[in-house]
Amino acid sequence: MTILNEHPLRKVLTDEIHTRPYLNLRTPIRVSHIAAITGEGGAEEVIEHFSTLCRRNHVEPPAPNETHFITKIGELTIKWERHTEFSTFTFFLSGPFDEPFQKTAIEELPEEWLRALPGDIMVAVHVFFEEQREQDRDVESLAVLFNHNTVFGSRVFRNKARTWTDHRVHDDGFERVLICQDEDINQREAGRLIQRILEIKTYRMVALLGFPLAREALPRIAMAEKKLGDIVAQLSELGDDANERQLLKELSILAAEVETIIAKTAYRFSASRAYYNLVCQRVAELREERLPWMEPVGLFIERRLSPPMETCKAVTARQLTLSQRISRATGLLRTRIDVALEEQNRDLLESMDRRAQRQIQLQQTVEGLSVVAISYYLLSLVSYLAKGAIKLGSPFDPYLIVLMAFPIVVGLVWLGVRRIRRAITRQEDKKD
Repeated sequence: MTILNEHPLRKVLTDEIHTRPYLNLRTPIRVSHIAAITGEGGAEEVIEHFSTLCRRNHVEPPAPNETHFITKIGELTIKWERHTEFSTFTFFLSGPFDEPFQKTAIEELPEEWLRALPGDIMVAVHVFFEEQREQDRDVESLAVLFNHNTVFGSRVFRNKARTWTDHRVHDDGFERVLICQDEDINQREAGRLIQRILEIKTYRMVALLGFPLAREALPRIAMAEKKLGDIVAQLSELGDDANERQLLKELSILAAEVETIIAKTAYRFSASRAYYNLVCQRVAELREERLPWMEPVGLFIERRLSPPMETCKAVTARQLTLSQRISRATGLLRTRIDVALEEQNRDLLESMDRRAQRQIQLQQTVEGLSVVAISYYLLSLVSYLAKGAIKLGSPFDPYLIVLMAFPIVVGLVWLGVRRIRRAITRQEDKKD
């Protein structure tokens, strides 16, 4: 009974640490290892295919949500692991063998089942782990085992074993690794050594998946850098806003092209860096020591794997730098366009101000003419009334009446026009 309030993910995360354990292996042993690229969504197809083999041999198949599974079919131990984008099958067959690479562990499986494995095979390795020999293998006999290719070898695990490989794919589609036990090596150490070597082989190839993309992206990046250089060179020669708008359009197209390249390569380059780091860790865990006249396995991998990984790293840096340069150029060009727009707005406001002043002057002129015209008509009415009043017996001279009414009429008309203009102005101010 527990009294602890556990986090809901505690058990899941604890189990994750133990998801890919190494096996306790008794030497001599033959191992065949296959890694197939199935993509991030190909787990169900792989599990179904593996389950077919299990059911055929009356073995409990893996659960649908399993990421690793170990079972035994006859004398053959099978280990399946599901990684992010690939799956691995490792087949172990313990027992003595006559000569390395003559009869492999994978030959115990049905050929039709192997041919129907889902995904694209990226890694295929035969590992033969033999017991300590009374007479060491010389260089000539090793060359025969590896089809006279250049052999790389070293002492590993504090001189408890020696390992050789040629890093070549042979006619059967498999690479070859030979391990010879020099001292008493227990089953846990044997299992750990074989797993480290298989992980190095697998992670090395998956890490290299980014290299073809890097070589494909380099010409496109170089072309984009040239286009950007031409656009930046034209920034100092711009004469009108039409050119600026055209350059901004070209920059937008160029930015879209660069982002397309980044989107296509970002995940692959990131994965390659992660797998390369794993390869370096696994090589360090072998604790290699040199054999006479042979280049160590780890040194070969470091020399041959580092340049492609540095290429991927350089392409990533160039993509990031190019994206930043495009952003700066776009910002600079937008600033120029904004300044040009501000100048246009300033000129427009000045023109509107001049037109407003002219309208005010015209309005004042119209108001004065309006006062004159209205006063004229009103005085005419007064004149008609005064002349009519004479016939009714008025003693006043009509011209005198018009003369006396003149300042009164003009003043009243002027005040009325001014009041109307003020009322209209107040209404417009309220709307603003």
